[in-house]
Amino acid sequence: MAGNSSRRGAVRKPGSKKGPVVGSGGQKRQGLEGKGPTPKATERTKHVAAKRAGAASKRASAGGGGRTTGATRGGRATRRPAGAPEYVGGRNPVVEALRAGVPVRALYVASQVAADERVKEAVKIAGEMGLPILEVSKVDLDRMTSDGVHQGVAIQVPAYDYAHPDDLLDLAYDAGAQPLLVALDGVTDPRNLGAVVRSVAAFGGHGVVVPERRAAGMTASAWKVSAGAAARIRVARATNLTRALVDLQKAGCFVVGLAADGDLPLDELEAATGPVVIVVGSEGKGLSRLVRETCDVTVTIPMAGAMESLNAGVAAGVALYEVARRRAAE
Repeated sequence: MAGNSSRRGAVRKPGSKKGPVVGSGGQKRQGLEGKGPTPKATERTKHVAAKRAGAASKRASAGGGGRTTGATRGGRATRRPAGAPEYVGGRNPVVEALRAGVPVRALYVASQVAADERVKEAVKIAGEMGLPILEVSKVDLDRMTSDGVHQGVAIQVPAYDYAHPDDLLDLAYDAGAQPLLVALDGVTDPRNLGAVVRSVAAFGGHGVVVPERRAAGMTASAWKVSAGAAARIRVARATNLTRALVDLQKAGCFVVGLAADGDLPLDELEAATGPVVIVVGSEGKGLSRLVRETCDVTVTIPMAGAMESLNAGVAAGVALYEVARRRAAE
C-alpha cells in the first residue's frame, strides 16, 4: 500500500540482518555425543520409584534383618516375619482342621456372615475347645488371608514346628510299621505339599521331607489343602536333601525316585514292602542331578496318551497307593 514504506519497522535497517547460519564445524562435538542409556527409575533420585525404594530400605534397616515372607495385595507386597502365625481360610478347611485337632489359636468369623452348618460346627468346636471366637470385618479377613477365599471364616495356626528326618523313622518304628516317607525335590508350590501330606495320611505313610531352601513350606495354603492331615503327618526339613537321603539309606531305607524315564515301571517295584522313601521332583524339571544319582532306583508311572508328567501331588498319590497295595497283598 502506498506510503507503507515510511511506517516504523517496515524497512529493515542496514546491517541488522544475520548472516548465514553455519554448522558447528566440530567445535561442539561433545554436545552431540550420546549420554548413554537412561538410568533405571530407582536410580533417579527424584523419581517416585527411587523414593519408594529409599523408604523401604529405611524401614528394613529400622526393623531388623529378619527373614520375611510376602504376599501380593493390591499391588503391594505384604510382609510377614518368619515364624509368624498363619491364617487358614475357607469353611471346609477350617472345619476339617478343627476336627483333626490342629493347634488352632483363634477362630475368626466375618460380621453378618451367612451361617451354614459348617460355620455353626466350627463355632461349636471352637467353643468346646475353649478357643477365642472373634468377630471381624470382611476387610480384616481379606488382609489376614492375603485376599484368599475365606468364605467368612478363618483360623489362626502357629508357625509350623518342623521335625528332623530321623524323627519320621522313629514314628514308623514306634508304630511297628515299615517306614514309608515322601521326599520333595524342588517342589515350590505349597498346595502340592499339602496334597502330598494328605496322600501320605491316606495311604499309611509316616512323613514328608522337604529341603530347607528353594522349596515349599507348611504355609497356610499347605495347611488348607492338607484338609487337616497336617495335624497327623509330620513334615521334616533337611538342610541338604541329598545328604538326608544318604542318611536314610544308611538307616535301611530304599530310596525310589519318580522320573518320566525311570529304570522300571512303578508296578514292578519289588522293594515296596520294605522301608521306602519316594522322591518326587518338580513338574517342570523333575529330579535334580544329585538327588537322582543318590536314588537306589528310578521308576516311571505308566500313562496312556501323550501325557508326559503329573504334578507332584498326583504323582506322589499314585506311588503311595502302589506301595500300600503291595504291602496289603503280603
